[in-house]
Amino acid sequence: MRVSLAATARGNRLVGEVDGEFRYLSEKDQSLSSLLAECDGRVVPGERADVQSVGSALQPGKIVAIGLNYLDHIAEAGADRPPAPLIFAKFPSTVIGDGDEIRMDSRLAERVDWEVELAAVIGRRARNVEADEALDHVFGYTVGNDVSARDVQFADGQWIRGKNFDTFCPLGSTVVTADEIPDPQSLDLGTRVNGETVQESNTSYMVFSVAEIIAYCSKMFTLEPGDVVLTGTPWGCGEFMEPKRSLKSGDVVEVWVAGVDTITNPVIDLAAEG
Repeated sequence: MRVSLAATARGNRLVGEVDGEFRYLSEKDQSLSSLLAECDGRVVPGERADVQSVGSALQPGKIVAIGLNYLDHIAEAGADRPPAPLIFAKFPSTVIGDGDEIRMDSRLAERVDWEVELAAVIGRRARNVEADEALDHVFGYTVGNDVSARDVQFADGQWIRGKNFDTFCPLGSTVVTADEIPDPQSLDLGTRVNGETVQESNTSYMVFSVAEIIAYCSKMFTLEPGDVVLTGTPWGCGEFMEPKRSLKSGDVVEVWVAGVDTITNPVIDLAAEG
């Protein structure tokens, strides 16, 4: 099943695509987080929805992100392989959907970079779970773009500010339920900037699998229904190219995970807007 938050004649309602038709999944809830909490990560389709347009499905309570989790990205960055998942956070205020603008400000950050990521959406509360049961807590998967202000990130010595400018976390409009993706470690993913492929890899190159990441995080903090876990980015980030490449006003960034979703976001520079 593919789940989206759709604008209908009756307002924003959570719907799922079932056999090619959109149907209401909840009569009262308007966020994926609240629906998943209510139904323990399982969705039963309801009545058919009259869908007019589709927006972002996700309103996460928290976004947990993992750094340096692809062997090819570690190599291009000249970094050491981490002994455990390297965790940081992105704020819910960073989330935008397909077609929304990535709004950078070159007065504050000049080296803004792209990072395609597989995003796991938690469906059942995960606290102190083991890796062999961790995927039972995943509702589904979508695509994310961990947009990063590299000059800010590296100047600060920690990553929070550089990762959390508003609009710096585009997420897919579609969540593909976990039953359709039995192995999240075999998915192609990539990025195109202005139509040019700049990232292309496979989730098999992850250092820590989705299951290992969820299990590790759950030992320290509870993952709640609707939370999003970004699982790292592969090679091809502009910061590590020769010469370096950064996003600029007018660019169009497209990130995709095969069989999951593709999202496209234009870039604008607020400094140029005055």
